[in-house]
Amino acid sequence: MKAKLIVMTWACIVAILSSVGAAADEQPAFQVGSAERDITPPPGLPMWGYGARHDARAEGALDPLRAKAIVIAAGKDKLAIVGLDLGRGPTAAMMATIRQEIGSKVGIHHVLISGSHTHHGPVIELTDQPGFGKGTFDVAVAYSRSLPDRLVEAIVEADRDLKPAKIGIAARSVPLNRNRHTKRPDKPTDPTLAIMRFDDEGGQPIAILVNFSAHPVLTDTKVLKYSADYPGFLKNKVESALSTRCVFIQGAAGDMSVNPPDGIRSPQGYGEALADQVIELARTAATESPKHPSIAGKIDMFHFASRVKLGNPFVALQYERAFFPELVRNYVRECSSGVDAELNTVLLNGEIALVGAPGEFFCNHAVRLRERAYVKSTFFFGYCNGHAMYFPTIEAASEGGYGADPGVSLVEVGAGEKMMNQALINIYTLQGKFGGESH
Repeated sequence: MKAKLIVMTWACIVAILSSVGAAADEQPAFQVGSAERDITPPPGLPMWGYGARHDARAEGALDPLRAKAIVIAAGKDKLAIVGLDLGRGPTAAMMATIRQEIGSKVGIHHVLISGSHTHHGPVIELTDQPGFGKGTFDVAVAYSRSLPDRLVEAIVEADRDLKPAKIGIAARSVPLNRNRHTKRPDKPTDPTLAIMRFDDEGGQPIAILVNFSAHPVLTDTKVLKYSADYPGFLKNKVESALSTRCVFIQGAAGDMSVNPPDGIRSPQGYGEALADQVIELARTAATESPKHPSIAGKIDMFHFASRVKLGNPFVALQYERAFFPELVRNYVRECSSGVDAELNTVLLNGEIALVGAPGEFFCNHAVRLRERAYVKSTFFFGYCNGHAMYFPTIEAASEGGYGADPGVSLVEVGAGEKMMNQALINIYTLQGKFGGESH
């Protein structure tokens, strides 16, 4: 009788442990959530994007600026992707704050935050120190101080919104951009419009991520008001048509300008024309639960020699005259001994590569990376997790011109190629192709 009782007791324990294990196994391995925050500044901030404006202050807003976040939980890790209606990605100090906050609050350790590169956003580089912003542009300093909190709020809310999800990817060539740099007859372009569609288990969209390369410069330069430019109108139309949240991520747009259809020159017209392509593409994207949900990532820090000696006071003075002193002083402090650049490589589900780089990379960087990366899909996120200005290709630097000359391309020649080579190595390393552990 005693032996029988022991057997029954062990049977109960095994059953309980089995049920707990089964419940753990039943936890969804791939989840997605989304959220957004209004990040429209108050009037009075200097406007980002055109040097000729100098320190002219914004008079208000034409349309709201937003931060839209997607959080992905796959396997044992999480990734946050944020698209901003700003000219650039967050500063290094902002990124440090954001990473610490989302790591401690919701356990997210991979993050890609990209500015759309609208030229009607605010300057975010000014800091709380006399001569660097404080006392002259206190409203801009206050905005920059508050921006990380707003982005953290969006990411944390998206994490709370996590639900079992499916993913689908689609891409097509869309000739709505053009090369604005080269004078050569064979002008490189990257007409790739790529989307990631995330659905819930019932097939209803949770979010659409849009990746395209074209400068958002359709809003009149003389208008001193904030605007998301064409990406804002694109997102609005996609969200209305598909009843979901749309996150726009700018690509390698350093030499890519818009190429509107005939008769369309407004940011609304162009944004909605591009949105039509997105909507059609999203409706054709079949979503499915990934077979091997996982997130793996790597961060590489580069320090490049600068082609311009910003530490030279005479050189710095020329930049102060071209832009405005407080802005330039912050850049001089950051880049006087060289240019730091952060590269982020993330491999999603073992087959989708996301590469984030901090600045205006020329289109062939992204084109060649996709050609060389033997994965299902490769997405290039420009203006991501920082901003180190222009990264022309080697041949573009040899040609010179705006975006390739040292005046706005501080980094040493070949810097972009070095970063893309490292991204490619990272992709294959994360896949376990070089003898390491695959993810």
